[in-house]
Amino acid sequence: MTTSSAASESVRLLAGDVELTVRPDNGCRIESLRIGGTELLRQGERYGCFPMVPWCGRVADGRFLNGATWHQLPLNSPPHAIHGTGRDVAWHTARADKAEAVFTYDLAEPWPYTGRVTQIFELAEDALTLRLGVETYDNSFPAQAGWHPWFNRTLGDGEAVRVDFDAAWQEERGEDHLPTGRRIDPRPGPWDDCFGMPDGVDVTLTWPGRMELKVTSRAEWVVVYDEQEEAVCVEPQSGPPNGLNTHPRLVTPIEPLEIAATWTWRRL
Repeated sequence: MTTSSAASESVRLLAGDVELTVRPDNGCRIESLRIGGTELLRQGERYGCFPMVPWCGRVADGRFLNGATWHQLPLNSPPHAIHGTGRDVAWHTARADKAEAVFTYDLAEPWPYTGRVTQIFELAEDALTLRLGVETYDNSFPAQAGWHPWFNRTLGDGEAVRVDFDAAWQEERGEDHLPTGRRIDPRPGPWDDCFGMPDGVDVTLTWPGRMELKVTSRAEWVVVYDEQEEAVCVEPQSGPPNGLNTHPRLVTPIEPLEIAATWTWRRL
């Protein structure tokens, strides 16, 4: 555990035999979540679990409209912009106690608006609560927020994880990997797809004989990605891919954007 504001230092939270490590210098991502010594997240500088902010998923051609003004974002996944800028910057450690930590960073170029992003982690022996907030004291702008965890497909030499959920619809995905605007009945995987859950995100990951973990959120959108051999991703987010254009949610000086998600687990 550290209470330093130095972005280069990892922050470690503890609750019983559960250990969470956050790297504020690497996009304030969760580097590690170990439960009873078992690592749940894929390791590596690009993995763990990173925040998606101030947008989630792909933005078509990196362009979005705010009022009458078009903005161009860097095409970090040509021909689109993907997953926001928060994962690429160092965050400030505002507070870190034994089982809770708060981090912030100020929006800056290449994002065209000013504002502040806050991320909070609260760890318990059977749960982790994550919170993201985006606020502005100046111009209003559309924004999104969410998380992109990389859960290990297997825990040690155990069986592969099973992903279970009941979505109201699936966003039809075009050849450009963006939603077409049509809502279809959910289809079997493998997935790199966005699903609608108007009663809130509720997805269960089960590693047979080892662990069950539920991802829940009051958010209505979740992307499930399981096309890689090493990991699966369950991503609660405040809007669908390309949502800056199709489902804009304005952040204003009197109305911040806030989203929370909870991972709860039990050992099998």
